[in-house]
Amino acid sequence: MNSEIQEFARTLIARVRDEAIRSSDIAIQRPAVDPMAKRWQKVADSMSSDELIRIVIADVVDETLFFFLNAIDDGSLSLVYRSSSGATVDLTTEGHGELSGWYLGSDGWRATYSKERFVEDFPDSAETGQEH
Repeated sequence: MNSEIQEFARTLIARVRDEAIRSSDIAIQRPAVDPMAKRWQKVADSMSSDELIRIVIADVVDETLFFFLNAIDDGSLSLVYRSSSGATVDLTTEGHGELSGWYLGSDGWRATYSKERFVEDFPDSAETGQEH
């Protein structure tokens, strides 16, 4: 394995995996600080473990994707994407530091393209913590 791939691996693990784990660890500390943490603490006492795990799985996947896109946004991971047509785009440059923001939100990529469940913490004029 060449040194560039090892550098990519180190950055990916540090900026994506480890950040997502740290963020999720914070969510289980009391008192709750962010919306995900508040939701987890609220449902922990009122749902079965299977229901809670379903919520946590979707949230942790979203956290991981957020940190991946954020690492591209801040230039820690430079990524060039090749589309199905063969065109390439430098996501760090062309994403304008907004990929992680474009992912979340009621009209973001997750809401637009996902066929699986997620919880929208900041839906437009709707109740916080709405599941889709």
